[in-house]
Amino acid sequence: MTPPSPEIDVKRRAGWLPQDQDALEAWLAGHRERVESHGERQLHPVVQEFAQLIDGDPVLRMYAERMIAEVPSGKPYSKRHLQSVDQLLRLIDEVLTVAPEFGEEHVTLPLAAILDWTTGTRSGFAFYRDSRVNAMLKKLLTVWCEFLSSPASLYVLNDSDTGWMSQAARRAIGIEQYRHDPADPHWGFTSWNDFFTRRFHQKARPVAEPDDDAVIVSACESTPYSIKTGVQRRDRFWLKSQPYSLEDMLAGDESVDQFVGGTVYQAFLSATNYHRWHAPVAGTIVRAFVQDGTYYSEADSEGPAAVEPTNSQGYLAHVATRSIILIDADDPAIGLVAVVLVGMVEVSSCVIAPPVTAGYHVAKGDELGHFQFGGSTHCLIFRPGAIADFSLGVLPQPENPDAPLVLVRSKLATATATSRAGG
Repeated sequence: MTPPSPEIDVKRRAGWLPQDQDALEAWLAGHRERVESHGERQLHPVVQEFAQLIDGDPVLRMYAERMIAEVPSGKPYSKRHLQSVDQLLRLIDEVLTVAPEFGEEHVTLPLAAILDWTTGTRSGFAFYRDSRVNAMLKKLLTVWCEFLSSPASLYVLNDSDTGWMSQAARRAIGIEQYRHDPADPHWGFTSWNDFFTRRFHQKARPVAEPDDDAVIVSACESTPYSIKTGVQRRDRFWLKSQPYSLEDMLAGDESVDQFVGGTVYQAFLSATNYHRWHAPVAGTIVRAFVQDGTYYSEADSEGPAAVEPTNSQGYLAHVATRSIILIDADDPAIGLVAVVLVGMVEVSSCVIAPPVTAGYHVAKGDELGHFQFGGSTHCLIFRPGAIADFSLGVLPQPENPDAPLVLVRSKLATATATSRAGG
């Protein structure tokens, strides 16, 4: 098959999948060989349940078989790596007890790598939007998350080339910035998830201008993706332009009207980034909740050039599992702010910190929660007129394909002049 021209892919850009297609296909080939070497062993009960769901529904079975048979558009595969639904399920079963390894050309999201072919097909678009499929995927991810939260997952914290304690990994994550015990065999971490949700040293990420409520800080350690103004209450977010649709992003929350005509800032987290969220403003929590959604659905609105490039992030902000936190800022000119933390593929355990409930007051920069495995993308939504300007350097893709990393709790934007004057 002739591979199409590759597009920017957030999972590759963020280090979740290899930048090089050959590296991804080599991993898939090796993973398939490992599974085949085990023979016909019994599948995990949750995988068996998934198999029964597919086999018991003729429409899902049709989509599943077709998404394997179809060639994905917009993805530069040189050959087919899936042959049957049974093989797909066995490949999934294998990773439920596998922790992500380090490497510039290695796979950090193994389930995303396995499903990557199918998510880029017409039948795959339909399959991964089915609520029953997403309910099963949630069960699969819960099982995998339990393994990643157990001591058994620590085996990847070693100093081999693919270990997270190697010299290359230390440089990539900047481990000296994080709280850890250099004398402990696993740096004092109790599991893979404990390592991946590691905390910075207190002075590593100071809060920008903590006494100035008009200064808004970055909620995540992330790369700018998009800044849109004049956003509408409802728009067709699945179209080529990927506009933001407030009612869908905020899951129909009663606050939507306050944001109509306002601004959405979106940025994504990379594999080696810090994965905790922080309050962009000082204020009182109005509501904080998790909205269930899709896990592997991709935007298909722009044809072959747009299956899974970075502009799928706009689509995911409306349909993926996400935490939604509404903060009434102390600065009245800022007013209500929505923080939307979006889970992408495996990264869908959006954990809100226990104190963050209605009525709780947060200082600017306080922790709000974290992604249980890794990171994804997030949005900050502001009322119309709240933002005077964004900081220099906060120029998102596609205007700046090499947009620099914005540090968490660093200055992101400044509120309106009325705010700086005190009201």
